[in-house]
Amino acid sequence: MAEVTYDSATCIYPGADRPAVDALQLPIKDGEFVVMVGPSGCGKTTALRMLAGLEEIDDGSIRIDGKDMVGVPSRDRDIAMVFQNYALYPSKTVGENMGFSLKMHGVPKDERARRVRDAAKVLDLEPLLDRKPRNLSGGQRQRVAMGRAIVREPKVFCMDEPLSNLDAQLRVQTRTQIAELQRRLKVTTVYVTHDQVEAMTMGERVAVMRAGQLQQFDSPTELYDHPANVFVAGFIGSPAMNRFDGALEDGSIKVSGAALHPPEGQLRAAKGHGKLTVGIRPEHLSIGGDGELTLEVALVEDLGSDSYIYGRLAGDADSHVIVRATRDHPRPGEVVKVKVDTAHLHLFDGATGLRVGE
Repeated sequence: MAEVTYDSATCIYPGADRPAVDALQLPIKDGEFVVMVGPSGCGKTTALRMLAGLEEIDDGSIRIDGKDMVGVPSRDRDIAMVFQNYALYPSKTVGENMGFSLKMHGVPKDERARRVRDAAKVLDLEPLLDRKPRNLSGGQRQRVAMGRAIVREPKVFCMDEPLSNLDAQLRVQTRTQIAELQRRLKVTTVYVTHDQVEAMTMGERVAVMRAGQLQQFDSPTELYDHPANVFVAGFIGSPAMNRFDGALEDGSIKVSGAALHPPEGQLRAAKGHGKLTVGIRPEHLSIGGDGELTLEVALVEDLGSDSYIYGRLAGDADSHVIVRATRDHPRPGEVVKVKVDTAHLHLFDGATGLRVGE
């Protein structure tokens, strides 16, 4: 196990007009499960490959257990990588695939067999050790790839979107197994994904990336409840947070002609910020009553236990609103009132996008 520290770590690809990873500061604790998440091109995979020694560090450093990794070859970093592509040898059995790297490192046969058996037991692969990859399901192949990493007993696991090739149901099942396995092994793990639901359900802490820069590094709950900026607010949460243009006027926050009254602390913090971006999550809006906003319903998604109402604010054709509702919901084409739970407003500076107040 090991601590991992990104200290202003930077990677610049030749000919690029900006760094792929720009001065990344990321302290990862010993035994922690950290997820890097963000849209395509945000730098998350490059950051992982820098840790694994597959990309050069052009500035700053990455340390494992206090040792600077700049210039250290991949094979000497005591890291195991799990890729999106399983990369199994089709001619070898499951057991041979899992033990191959140990064989290449000269580990004695008896020790290899012991480690493979132990990993197979943890991953529920014992009945499959003599099978070839072509006779396995996608989830089983991914577990073999995990087993190949586990037998090495590394200081750090690096996982690059390992569930992307699985169908939706198998992804849910396998991500639970990976998170459970990591907690049992207590190996420091850096996991990359573009799926924010995967990030929120698996990571002890989540690093949200955008355009090569770290936006926020915190627990899933903190990211959801206190996003640091408009980007994090919109990226974390499914469906996404509603965001509206607003302004502080006469002791209230004005949104589409409606006066919203958040806690006094937020109002004080909003002073001097001029234009605001006002965020409210779908579950903090409710249909009916004397609501502050008027919604023109465009679409209803009925998910059984819940429904999501999609529409636009009356008089604002460019607005997009999502309301979480019960099974008793309006129909498309109806115009309804929407009440705002102002205790859960999120305010952001309209110019910088940074969070305002608590």
